[in-house]
Amino acid sequence: MGFPPLIKIFTLSSLAFIVAFAATPIFTRFLYKNRLGKQIRNDGSTPLFSEMHKKKAGTPTMGGILVWGTLLALMLVFWFLDRVLHISFFQNLDFYSRKETLLPLGALLGASIVGMVDDFLDIRQKGHNGRGLRFRFKLILYALVAAIGAWWFYFKLGFDYIYVPFSGNLHLGWFFIPFFILAVVGISSSVNLTDGLDGLAGGVLMIAFFALGLIAFLQGKHDLTAFIGVVCGGLLAFLWFNVYPARFFMGDTGSMGLGVLLAVVAFLTNTLILLIFIGFIFFAESISFFLQLFWRKIFKRKLLLSAPLHHHLEALGWPETKVTMRLWIIAAAMSIIGVIVYFIG
Repeated sequence: MGFPPLIKIFTLSSLAFIVAFAATPIFTRFLYKNRLGKQIRNDGSTPLFSEMHKKKAGTPTMGGILVWGTLLALMLVFWFLDRVLHISFFQNLDFYSRKETLLPLGALLGASIVGMVDDFLDIRQKGHNGRGLRFRFKLILYALVAAIGAWWFYFKLGFDYIYVPFSGNLHLGWFFIPFFILAVVGISSSVNLTDGLDGLAGGVLMIAFFALGLIAFLQGKHDLTAFIGVVCGGLLAFLWFNVYPARFFMGDTGSMGLGVLLAVVAFLTNTLILLIFIGFIFFAESISFFLQLFWRKIFKRKLLLSAPLHHHLEALGWPETKVTMRLWIIAAAMSIIGVIVYFIG
């Protein structure tokens, strides 16, 4: 007799936390030894940001590897024990599923690898102007990852719609493909913008994934829920070391990879519109960033002291920990609203 779904999900989430937590000292030692530290730009274009964050220069980055590396390791181990060695017990812990978890895994790894290359080049001050991959080239690579996902959804899974609360499914036809690409790149970029304070992006991501995991469970997608649970377990271990003062940063390999994953999971659970609530902080950060650009372009002055939103709050004099925790609280409250809208919508 197999594990009940909740036991499977709880066991895998706990294992992910234990594995990631145990691996962190070894991983951070490797990062420090190889001087894989964050570069804080100080070219005069962002004087306020540079001044507020100069003390963080040299802190290791690429900590996102801890999250997706734990996920990949657990998935491969239990898949191998179950489907190659045919040890029946491990059917209880094998959460690989072509229908539910193959696409999220592929999207996560594809975007994470692009982010890891960009992080490494930035650390070594190589690439475009010594800051890693050229923005345009990165955008193309992330769009390519999203395009593969769009193809899979449209041609393999038969998706061409999004759910509009209180209305029903809105069928987009072939327009679903460019819409999917724009949504995935936009959401992942928003997560990347949010990754600017110790613990901020990791905490908001964990809250959002927890909400989507609850919805996936209620939809009967138990392998996907286990997948999300493993991500949350890894994020929890990451946060233990990432809260102020951070022992390491997430880096693009974490923020972009997990941002792409967030969007893909939202499509799989047909809750993309609900990300307005569940991922509220990510949208607020993006809107503040683009408002700042618009204001400077049109009115020749800044709307915010520093963009995006979390840097503005910092510049107002809020301690970094206060900004982070208050945005966590807002994220949790808005995620609850998102889940409630799912139930009644």
